[in-house]
Amino acid sequence: MRAPPPAISARGEVPPGNRLDTPRHPTDRREEVLYTGAMQLAIPQAPRQVPLTRVPGAVARLVRVVLLGLGLMAVVGVGVWALGRFVVEERTFLARAEPVDGQLMAMTLPSRDEREGAEARLEVVYTLGKVQYSAAGVRTRAEYAEGLGRGARVFLLVDPHAPDRPREAGYVRERAQALEFVPWGVGIGALIAVGLFFWELKRTLRAELDPLRKGMLVWLTPEGPLPESNREAFFPATYFKQDQKHTVRARLGPRRAPVRNGEKVLAAVLSSLPGQARVLDEELARRLGWVR
Repeated sequence: MRAPPPAISARGEVPPGNRLDTPRHPTDRREEVLYTGAMQLAIPQAPRQVPLTRVPGAVARLVRVVLLGLGLMAVVGVGVWALGRFVVEERTFLARAEPVDGQLMAMTLPSRDEREGAEARLEVVYTLGKVQYSAAGVRTRAEYAEGLGRGARVFLLVDPHAPDRPREAGYVRERAQALEFVPWGVGIGALIAVGLFFWELKRTLRAELDPLRKGMLVWLTPEGPLPESNREAFFPATYFKQDQKHTVRARLGPRRAPVRNGEKVLAAVLSSLPGQARVLDEELARRLGWVR
């Protein structure tokens, strides 16, 4: 005749009578036998074998992270492509452009208080070959333009393939120097994006599996009613370990019925993830074969 299940202490600790070490199979793999009143759980001691596919919602969450990461990498890829195209166009212009002397006809300057680091727009006339051109909106530094007057000589670079779009030589060369660092910046940015993707992937896997595989089992006392939500829910709770009270942020899967013992819920906590707890629900326990 089996003895009745022992009671759970008021602090949420499982007394010695509630945890029975019994051999699970001939390899002497031991397990914790927990009586909750509604069911009897036989949970292997850590480290436990917990396949990702048996954790409810874990695969879907991992897929979301992968899709989000692929989307981020696609955005980064488009940005790299656009930036690379811009750099190639600038270098092509510098390789083909011819120096031309132009004459300033008019200019548009920002207000005096805003000229530092700002741009001005020039209207110039110039001759390329035997053809005279005029162009407006030629960009240059405002500090340089404010020292020019009407009729002043302006040094231009003109692409023979686009003779009607001149550029101010000093402005173009300054920007070309900055473009030399663009490939390095693009490479570092791409590496950071890839690193963030794999970091988030690893963090997700760790959050889903490590508490179940390596965590210590505790009875949590929620600080209020458990949230009822179609999404993953978080709630504050406490537990005792060696007469010391610990506060955690417990995570419960969407639409999951936690393993209960009165007002307490069973959870796994991990020393490497302080302040966090993974609530064990009934469906999870059944999928992992922990229900006797």
